[in-house]
Amino acid sequence: MANHKSSEKRIRQTQVRNLRNRYYAKTARNAVRKLRATIVKEEAAALYVKVSSMLDKLAKKNVIHKNKAANLKSKLALHVNKL
Repeated sequence: MANHKSSEKRIRQTQVRNLRNRYYAKTARNAVRKLRATIVKEEAAALYVKVSSMLDKLAKKNVIHKNKAANLKSKLALHVNKL
């Protein structure tokens, strides 16, 4: 258990951030799954713009690593272009 006020506050902040980051990361994973399941090119292209923006924002906030975001965007772009 923490002994200092500042460390108690830090624990509270970490818990809140952890929940928030988990929520956004899970939302992004679901969006990626939805895009991969899409087989209509027009829908996939529209969805790709939103998903790539979401991944960029998560990478900017360090929820996911920037290289992971780049790899996902690359794979998704290949998927959309194959349709």
